[in-house]
Order: sequence, then structure tokens, then C-alpha cells
Amino acid sequence: MPTRTARTAWNGTLEEGSGQVELTSSQLATFDVSFPKRAADEANGSTSPEELLAAAHTSCYAMQLSAELAAAGGTIEALDVSADVSLGADPAGGFRLTSIKLTVRGEVTGVDSGAFLAAAESAKVNCPVSKALTGVEITLDATLEV
Repeated sequence: MPTRTARTAWNGTLEEGSGQVELTSSQLATFDVSFPKRAADEANGSTSPEELLAAAHTSCYAMQLSAELAAAGGTIEALDVSADVSLGADPAGGFRLTSIKLTVRGEVTGVDSGAFLAAAESAKVNCPVSKALTGVEITLDATLEV
């Protein structure tokens, strides 16, 4: 399997500095980052490690769920996956990821709600990004839409 690369160029202190995150492997985009915008309620044109992690998690989860549903005999018409990744204070000092909420809505034929929910839970546990984030509480809100 391939290795993918991203890089960040940073200038300045945590409080006053800023940087640019580059998706190096794909060369698709470069995004601005700064700690004040990371810690603010509004991103105002900058991304954050939490948003990038949410993007990675939703895409990984959608791929894993599609495999789980196909194995259960389902035909995927559409999956809509979102992730809310929260940053908060770490009791040991500094910051930590406090929670991740995955939300999935699926249009899938060939499976009932029970099979969809079982596949959704299995995908939450077995997606490689979920496996990498075992130190963070991950919750799931999954609904099969008919």
C-alpha cells in the first residue's frame, strides 16, 4: 500500500504564528492554519488539525462502511458521513481531542435497519482511522433512510 504525505510550513509563536498545510502527495491544495483560528468558534478561512482529521475520518469510514454493507448483501445508493472532532483541555496539561461524533445517513437497498446499524458499528471499529484514534471517544449516529 502507498504512503501519502502532507507538510506544514510554520512561522512564529503558537499564539501569533501561522502556517500552511500542503497536501503534498496529491498536490490538490494548500490550506492556512493558525492556533487562534483553531481555538475560535469560527474558522474564518483557516483549517485545523481537527477539521483535517474529520475529513480523513469521514472518507475512511465511508469506504469501510461500503465494504461492510456490500459484505452484508447491500447495494449502496448513497452514504452521507460527517464527523465532529472536538478539541478541549487535557487534565494533564495542554489540549487533547475530547470526542469524535460520526453521523451517517445511508440509502442502501438489500439490508434492513438492523443490518445497516450492525455494519455501521462494525465500520466505526474497523476503519483504519478509527483504529488509530482509540484514545478518543468515538460515538455514532447512524440511520438507514428509506
